[in-house]
Amino acid sequence: MIIPVKDAAINVIATMAMVNPVPGEPFLKTTKRSKGDISGVIGLAGVKRGVIIISFTSAAICKIVGSMLGMEYTTIDQDVADAVGELANMISGDARRRLNEMGMVFEAGLPTVVRGPGHEIESVTNGPVMAVPFTVDGHEFEVEASFDE
Repeated sequence: MIIPVKDAAINVIATMAMVNPVPGEPFLKTTKRSKGDISGVIGLAGVKRGVIIISFTSAAICKIVGSMLGMEYTTIDQDVADAVGELANMISGDARRRLNEMGMVFEAGLPTVVRGPGHEIESVTNGPVMAVPFTVDGHEFEVEASFDE
């Protein structure tokens, strides 16, 4: 179920920030440690419990938000943090629409933003955590999804 989430991330970031996120190969994540410096987390409820997490390096999110807002950002400030929550919300919405088309209906919780290099995020599901690495103009971010088995 990572493919609808990956496709949603590409669609939302390309549309909102007018940049080209390039996905890598999906992989099974075996650690709770975030890839980035800031993450947006959205819990899902419905046919199963789930969670979608999008984690950005500082350089990646500054590039994306700068492109979205037409400003230059070099550090994660409150505007950038707010944008992470909004991006997580939009990606979750697009992913839920795609999952709904596959017969899986989910409702989303409010986004939570977690900051700090190397932060850890505890999954609330009992299923595996799948992740897709991305680059945007050479800067890295990662999208994760996990659902109850």
